[in-house]
Amino acid sequence: MKKFLAVAAASAALLVSAIAAEMEAMVKDVDSAGMMLVLEDGTELKVADGVSLEGVEAGKKVKVTTDDAGTATAVELVAE
Repeated sequence: MKKFLAVAAASAALLVSAIAAEMEAMVKDVDSAGMMLVLEDGTELKVADGVSLEGVEAGKKVKVTTDDAGTATAVELVAE
């Protein structure tokens, strides 16, 4: 039973990492009230509840992690 749980946990971890995506991009626009982020290439991302957009503004470079639905689950400022 312990082996089964270990294999199941490892499989779940691989599945999550395969679904999540990371990208670095410049911010074109931020709608904090609507929880939307627009990147310079025109990509529009809904931002998940609980994700802070503090300090994120047009012209800043960010690293964004998204889930399989394209929702930003993490947004970090990138030092230039």
